[in-house]
Amino acid sequence: MNLAYLYPWDVVGDPSAPGRLADLGVQAVALAASYHSTRAATPYHPAHRVLDVPHSAFYLPIRPSSWARLVPAAPTWTPADAYLQARDALKAAGLQVHAWTVLTHNSHLGTANPDLVVRNAFGDPYPYALCPAHEDVIEYCERMVQEILEVGEPDGLILEACGPMGFGHQSVHEKTSGADWTPVDADLLSLCFCTSCAPRYPEPTAAAVRAAIDRTPQANPTTEGVTASSPTPGTIESALGNLTDEVREIRVALSTTLRQRLVTLTRTIAQNIPITLHANPDPWATGAFAPLPTGEPNADVLVANCWGDPATDAVRLARLKELTTPGQRVGAYVLALPPRPADPNVLLDQLRTYAKAGASEFHLYHAGLASPQRLTTLAQALRLHT
Repeated sequence: MNLAYLYPWDVVGDPSAPGRLADLGVQAVALAASYHSTRAATPYHPAHRVLDVPHSAFYLPIRPSSWARLVPAAPTWTPADAYLQARDALKAAGLQVHAWTVLTHNSHLGTANPDLVVRNAFGDPYPYALCPAHEDVIEYCERMVQEILEVGEPDGLILEACGPMGFGHQSVHEKTSGADWTPVDADLLSLCFCTSCAPRYPEPTAAAVRAAIDRTPQANPTTEGVTASSPTPGTIESALGNLTDEVREIRVALSTTLRQRLVTLTRTIAQNIPITLHANPDPWATGAFAPLPTGEPNADVLVANCWGDPATDAVRLARLKELTTPGQRVGAYVLALPPRPADPNVLLDQLRTYAKAGASEFHLYHAGLASPQRLTTLAQALRLHT
């Protein structure tokens, strides 16, 4: 099954949208039920061409009695039931609708609840990142999934940001590149030391992380390799030294606990609904594709990000394939937007690379943002691949 990703406002108010999407040759649409702030082009909509989405929102009617401490915001730029309107229009065109569910990425709730967000080893908060070490955050995610399943009645559930977000984030006029932090520094700055996470780590962890980022001496023998004379660490393991195994285990457990609770809840409410996880086999991963180093047998599809170098992305796909159980599928999250060229032959070559690595379905990003030429490219590449 191939899916095209879409926002509700791409469909609501545009009667031509369902047919245009059906013509792509996909079998389903991944329709955002909850999503973070963004500024989106709407190249086909009869009423606008650019839409500013100033905060994270939930695109189903918000029933106050269904929520606890954390209550999502409703949109003002599209109807409060935009997901339902778009779902019905898409299904009428013969498309399945899977609920694209963004979980811990929420700057609106993070800003309003600073005690629940990720904080790095220096104490700096990441307001866009709800930390799943807090029970309030897990409960919020559970209630969101329950509302989507019971009110939205999707044909499938897609879980994104099902774990902690990290340092990397495209936010308001991002100005962090000049610090010349390495990828290892970014991993270290992604470790959370909020009031719930910090006590879980060995006592010297925060000091070791700060020392590694600042390249300062660290006297504690458990952080061997982090000294003033040492070269820049090549991996997060070399930066953490003997703390590595315990920190990694704690880190992975954050995503595992959240994921397993959501999967269990989903199976209780809608036993046969397919569950798709945006996942990364790297145990240090953060962001939309949460760490999944040992797999998840109770999910139906594991999807890897394929927005970078195709050869590197294929290695990630192959690793996810190794983690699957019999009958479990692997999907490739394929970028059809710039800087990718609008060339069906280039896209076809990428699809073949991903299929060879183990992908049996393609998740195409993004059918609402893509120009007419790019939609044609998608349709042609999919047709040639089959």
